[in-house]
Amino acid sequence: MPKYVFIYHAPPMPADASPPEPEQVQEMMDAWYGWARSVGENLIDLGTPLAGGVHVDPDSVSGSTKEVAGYSILVADNMDAAVELAQSHPHLNMPGGCSIEVHEAEPLPGA
Repeated sequence: MPKYVFIYHAPPMPADASPPEPEQVQEMMDAWYGWARSVGENLIDLGTPLAGGVHVDPDSVSGSTKEVAGYSILVADNMDAAVELAQSHPHLNMPGGCSIEVHEAEPLPGA
């Protein structure tokens, strides 16, 4: 079954914003874990939050301009099925215009 990488995008928290209350964090995590249970064995790796990205190219290193907040790895029958799993993800309901990119992880050539 093909693997799919979900890349979570979220706007950065404004510097002057108050951190979320512990109850809000728990509510969000409960929603994520509920989603993880709902996708069952399709979930290979729930992933982790990401921060402090660095863009590296042949000539320079700079701070990333992408708003990447985390990732997950799942299996699904096809891209449509993977997108359906993404559409039910609570990340899409977070404030600020959050989104998910879905990429198929293709096998390495010659492997």
